[in-house]
Amino acid sequence: MGDHPAKTHDDDAAALYVGDVMHARLKPVGHRFTYRVMSLLVDLGRLDEADRQSALFGVNRAALYSFHEKDHGDRDGSSLRAYAARCAAAHGVDLTGGRVRLLCYPRLLGYAFNPLSVYFCHRADGALALIIYEVRNTFGEIHAYALPLRAADISCAGIRQEQDKLLHVSPFIAMAMRYHFRISPPQDTVKLRILETDREGPLLAATFSGRRRALTSAALLGAFFALPLVTFKVMAAIHWEALRLWLKGARPVRCPDLPAAAAETASRSPRPQGS
Repeated sequence: MGDHPAKTHDDDAAALYVGDVMHARLKPVGHRFTYRVMSLLVDLGRLDEADRQSALFGVNRAALYSFHEKDHGDRDGSSLRAYAARCAAAHGVDLTGGRVRLLCYPRLLGYAFNPLSVYFCHRADGALALIIYEVRNTFGEIHAYALPLRAADISCAGIRQEQDKLLHVSPFIAMAMRYHFRISPPQDTVKLRILETDREGPLLAATFSGRRRALTSAALLGAFFALPLVTFKVMAAIHWEALRLWLKGARPVRCPDLPAAAAETASRSPRPQGS
């Protein structure tokens, strides 16, 4: 019998990343907050394997923690791997034979809210070819920014990409903004940063920095007690920090109609992720 290489946690179909989210409003009033979260990285081509990793985790079914394809993409329960391939093909990128991994918050007790979900899309040779930034607002609307990687995007500091804002997200920020993404793709750690700028410069910075943990029953049970109701806390924090920002003097801007470009990929009707 031949020897086989030992399986490592890096080979798992799903993994956890535990770390901190930070938001810093830079103008017209300063405001900053940080909270601890747990994200899920799941290989969209290996969902059956992910479903078997822990008795406390389920894919497209109820469990203490769960991942549901209907929470993302077209939100109709269809294959997210196929959805990512369509997004990539629209930009001339072929994902045939390549991995697609999604970084997002899992459901906890049937509920999750994902302000940002990130798809890491690889070609068959393993090269990262395209990143999809799936942005969601609290009104049930969703928009995906699919950005192919160019050689100029990659440096020792990570991946840098830019995109004009096409979906109204915060009531305190106008639409005439540009996103500057900086990403260190998931390995032992993952780092995400979004800098939102207007014509005068930076307005808002948001970051997530997390460290990989194996998705096991012990890890999930530990997170349940160390980060109680964390998925509910994400939505609660959005509204609590909005109130604090309003008390500091920030005022809502008029919510515009959804731009035509965004309307093509926005949800047809608001739908919470616990539905």
